[in-house]
Amino acid sequence: MRIDSYIEKLLFDYNCVVVPGFGAFLAHGKSAEIDTVTNTLIPPSKSISFNAQLSKNDGLLVSHIAKEKKLGYEELLQEVENVAEDWNKRLELGESLELFGIGKLWLNREQRIQFQPENRVNYLTSSFGLSSFAATPIQREVLKEEVEELEEKIPFIITPEKREETYFRPWLKYAAIFLLAISLGVTSYRTYGDLKQKEVAAQQDAQQEVSRLIQEATFFESDPLELPAISINVSKKQLGKHHVIAGAFRMEENAEKRVAQLKEKGYSAFYLGANKYGLHQVAYDSFEDPKDALVFLRKVKATESRDAWLLSEK
Repeated sequence: MRIDSYIEKLLFDYNCVVVPGFGAFLAHGKSAEIDTVTNTLIPPSKSISFNAQLSKNDGLLVSHIAKEKKLGYEELLQEVENVAEDWNKRLELGESLELFGIGKLWLNREQRIQFQPENRVNYLTSSFGLSSFAATPIQREVLKEEVEELEEKIPFIITPEKREETYFRPWLKYAAIFLLAISLGVTSYRTYGDLKQKEVAAQQDAQQEVSRLIQEATFFESDPLELPAISINVSKKQLGKHHVIAGAFRMEENAEKRVAQLKEKGYSAFYLGANKYGLHQVAYDSFEDPKDALVFLRKVKATESRDAWLLSEK
């Protein structure tokens, strides 16, 4: 007679099933858990164990089998006790018992029964239909963590230079002068026939003149001495929001030199402008997609400079 199928069925509803004269199979509740190595979510379950000390008949198993087979209790008790006796003899002979859906039993060197649960059946009825599944990490969170980690490791680079005299850009003066020029041009054109056409033409001419003079702007010291003119090249590059920075310089002319050096090496380098600390920043390149920026940053760190870092505009 095989009684393992009856034991298995009772374990769904009871936490202790005693085999008279042999021992008890115990079911213990186990909470849901996450395997962080494989990112697998395991649902709640019941874990099965065996206790050879609990061998006194509690009537549960025998009554269940008697009801299933529609036989007398005493008759079934004797059959169950015979099965238990047979199991004990097989274990003493060094055999192992394989109970379907429950597990494996054998004797160790100290002649004590050892039990290994099968773990193929979840005996927790509230978890019926639930199975383990692997969860894929969300890519955008990983990217965010990588960017934050890179920002924490960003070195604040100030290139050593000789201290030189400080210059300033009189942009506001230029703006005031040419706004006045626009006003004067509009006033003078009012003496001609077509006022609106002349006004539009004067504004266009003034804007072109402002653009030309800004590009040829001369920088002055705080004293009235005039210094050699410096031409500013206005970049037409369409910048992204994520810049791979090559360095930050106190002097703009050193930033321009760095741009020229990187362009000779084949980079799409450009002058990004001054930050809130007054340092002139130079970028290897800029990207719209942060993933592309991170890939390029790793390449630069491996081949060009480990001091490169990522600046993302909010």
